[in-house]
Formats: sequence, C-alpha cells, structure tokens
Amino acid sequence: MTNRRIFLRNSGLAMVGIGTAPLWLKRALYAADAPSPRKKILVAIFQRGAADGLNVVVPHGEKAYYDLRPTIAIPRPSASGEKSGDTAIDLDGFFGLHPSLAPLKPLYAAQHLAIVDAVGSPDPTRSHFDAQDYMESGTPGLKATDSGWMNRALPKTEGKESPVRAVALGAQLPRAMRGREPALALQSIGGFQVRDEEAAMQFEQMYKASKDPVLQAAGRETFEAMAMLQSIQKQPYVPAAGADYRGPFGNSLKQIAQLIKSDVGVEMAFADIGNWDHHLNEVAQRSTEGQLANRLQEFGASLAAFWLDMGDRMQDVVVVTMSEFGRTARENGNRGTDHGHANSMFVMGGGVKGGKVYGKWPGLEREQLYEGRDLALTTDFRDVLGELVSRHMGNPSVNGVFPGYKPNFLGLV
Repeated sequence: MTNRRIFLRNSGLAMVGIGTAPLWLKRALYAADAPSPRKKILVAIFQRGAADGLNVVVPHGEKAYYDLRPTIAIPRPSASGEKSGDTAIDLDGFFGLHPSLAPLKPLYAAQHLAIVDAVGSPDPTRSHFDAQDYMESGTPGLKATDSGWMNRALPKTEGKESPVRAVALGAQLPRAMRGREPALALQSIGGFQVRDEEAAMQFEQMYKASKDPVLQAAGRETFEAMAMLQSIQKQPYVPAAGADYRGPFGNSLKQIAQLIKSDVGVEMAFADIGNWDHHLNEVAQRSTEGQLANRLQEFGASLAAFWLDMGDRMQDVVVVTMSEFGRTARENGNRGTDHGHANSMFVMGGGVKGGKVYGKWPGLEREQLYEGRDLALTTDFRDVLGELVSRHMGNPSVNGVFPGYKPNFLGLV
C-alpha cells in the first residue's frame, strides 16, 4: 500500500517549479477552508553536527571547565582584561551564555527562555547518523522504529485536518515527522509552485480515479496544501516589529512565522541548522570569532527575531532546540572538540517557565565525566519533549509517542 506521508512529500516536490497559478489551482483557492482557530504549536529545531553545549551554555563557575579547555574556553563574566563582549553572559552565577547569544539574554531575563543542561540521548553512540536517527525517532538504541516522535505526537482530532498541519522547512521530510499522519516538506513557500498546468490536471484526475483510498486522500491533501501555500504567497510578508532574521536558518524561521500567522492550521513545524561538527578551529583568538561564534550568531539572532516577529502569538507557541550529542569536555589539539555525550537544550515560549537552567549538573572532574571524557547525562531528552507533548500540545498519549519510556517532567511549562 502506498505510504501516505511519502506520497504527500514526493508529489508536492514533483510539482515544484516556477510558473503562474493554473485554472485547477485557482478553483481550489475558492474552495479552501476558512482559517482555523488558534491552536497550540510546537516548533522543533535540530542543530545537526553535535553542537558544543559546554561552549554554548558555559559552566563558568566550574574550575575544571577551564582546566580542560585552556585555549577555547569562554572567559568568565568577571574576568578582567578581556576585550568587551568576549566573556560569557552570566545567567545565574554558575552558568552563562556564549557572547554570540546576547540576543537571547533578554528572553531569559523575562523568563520566556529556559535551558536544560546535561541532557541528551542515553544511547552511547558517537555516530552522527545513528544519534540523529534515535533522537528523531524518539527511541534511543532502536533502529526498527518506523515513525518519528513529532508525527506520533500530533494530537488526535475530529473532522478535517489542515494539509499543512505538520510542516518542515527543507528538501526532505525529517525523520522526526515521518509516519502515518500527513506531513509536508518544502524548501520555501514562494517556491512551492506548479510547473505545468496540463500535467497537474492529469495528476489530479489520476489520483481521484484511483481505487486506493490512501492514494486518493494523499493526492487531495497535496493539492489542498498547494492551494493554501499559493494563497499565502500572494501576500508579501514583512516581519513584525523590525525582526531581523539571519541567514538560511533565519529564513526558515521567518517562513514558519508566516505560516503560523496565516492561520492555516499549523500545529508542528521543523527546521534545522547544520555545521556544528567543530573538530578544529572551533574558537578563534577571540570567543566572538571562529566557527562556533558564527553559527551561534545566526542561531541566536534568528530565535530572537522569531520571538519578536510572533508577538502575542508566542502565547500559543513553544520552540525547542536539540542536537544529537555534545562534544568532549577536553579540547583536542586543533582548537576543537570531538564527539561527546550530554548537551544542552533551549525551550522558548510564552507559557515556558524560563529564567532558569534545569537539570542536575554532574560536574567536570575526571571521575564525574562519562567514560572519563564527556559531560555526563542526567536528563533524558524525552523528559523535555514528553512534557511539551503532554502539557503544551495537550496530547495525553505520551507513552505512545515515546514507547517503553515514561518521561519525568521538569516543570518547564
């Protein structure tokens, strides 16, 4: 039987091109449903490549941190003689943010941003591919899982569902969104256009005539999604309040904001930002220079822009960030770090109990490190995601989202 999710993704991408709206699409626009009522929305951000959580959320109160990283540690907030803007931004006297994340400090101070530290997957793999697969499936150590945690987390609804209920910005549908529920991947709202009207009409008739109900439904949802997106494209989007999105990642967040504010029924959205695998030259002579600083500038500025752009709509939205694993506690010989274990996660939203670093800090002394080399894990990433699924999205079936695991809620929302 045709997989509905695969069909929806592939059929949509097959029709991507540059052109004007054909007659069949214009007819579909008139038949589009009325705007959906506001719903709770979860936006997941994946930092692909294993971000260095110890230099993102800096344990400046931990002496061993500076012993382990003599050349790439982020200077203490109180350090004298450092150039302005190069030191960690203090959060609570022990933890601080990397200086490139300065745009996020006001959100933390206003208690809209929470941080979870020493968090991640309990599986010990240091393979990017396996670790990403386990985190996106929500089943660490199990390769046979055929769906992603976001797909399973979509709340059950009665009646017609929006064809853009679950949207990922990118060329392919991420592992986290694959499953029984329809989900859509698009590289851009503006590029989701029909290439050939005659071919599109033939496809539409073929799907309608199919005796396979799954194929019929998937085809209908594809054309409905295209109609909705074509309608959105006609309205030029200007971010609110002067929000300044940065880089490709910022562009993805801007389009997610546009979709949410268009009231087309988005409940889950996904975006990723890559290039975090910094085995060398992670930090330059100044902490605000180098590969990590460059990544964090785009990351932090774009998250802050999303908050500003969304305005009071953030009362309905929670953004959560994650990366497959952290980096080694000790720097290597190339001013970089290698594949590690535990990491940090950010949780941002109007209903978030922010202004706090959650999780139990395990310490960085040799006997406290995981396998003598990595930040030890004290919080399972499913504890964070499970709470958001249950208390924010209102899905009571958390055991179905994370089979075989009972999340321990932290009180984030």
